[in-house]
Parts: sequence; structure tokens; C-alpha cells
Amino acid sequence: MASEYGMGGEVSTFGDIYSYGILLLEMFIGKKPTDEIFTGSLSLHQFAKLALPERVMEIVDQKLLSVEAEALNKSQTSRNAESKLEMCLISTFKVGVACSMISIKDRLAIEDAMVEMLRIRNSYLGVAIHERNN
Repeated sequence: MASEYGMGGEVSTFGDIYSYGILLLEMFIGKKPTDEIFTGSLSLHQFAKLALPERVMEIVDQKLLSVEAEALNKSQTSRNAESKLEMCLISTFKVGVACSMISIKDRLAIEDAMVEMLRIRNSYLGVAIHERNN
């Protein structure tokens, strides 16, 4: 739950973006914010933030890696696939961390999060983005 809700703050899109960031981190790390490893000042947000960028591959849910690595190895060279996957995971974790900042003013705007996630997806899938002239 967003910190402002614990202090009597009103429901807003700022809380929604916080929840989105936490959900993103949960999905990619494979741990809930209530997991027993998160005690004291260590939270899911902090855990992900501390891993960026060098240790992302260590904290990502290994189930996701095994499925994705299998699919990538069929279509690309192993080294290229690993590098591409790691860069996309680092970018995804950055979005999750930026969305789940404690301070409302430090959180990524919902529109910016959407644009960044689409950019990551397109980069990972190798989709070229072309602007259309209307």
C-alpha cells in the first residue's frame, strides 16, 4: 500500500502508480512485499533498487528466466539473447522502482511508465516504431 494511504492521504493515481510499480517488481522477482526476507528497512522496492543494475539477473524469478531463455535460444545466438534479456530486465526493474518510490513527487508519472514499458517491449521483440504523418 502506498505510504500516503497510511498517513490518511486520499486515493489518487499516485497510489495507483505505486501499486503498479510494486506489482511489476512482484511479478519479475517472484516475491511478495510480505515475504519473510523483507524485514526491518528492507522492502521489495529497496531489494530491487539495491540490485540495479549489476545484480538484476540474481534476483529475477528464475522460473521466468528458464522459460524465456528456452524461447530466445531458438531464435538468436545465446550471447545476444542473454544480453538483450538482461537489458530489458534492468529497464523493467528501473520502471518498477521509479513507480514505487515512497515520495509521491519522486514517482514516475503513469504516462511515462506506459511509454517506457512499451519501449522495453518493442526493444525486446525487435519491433521498430515508426511515427505516422497524418
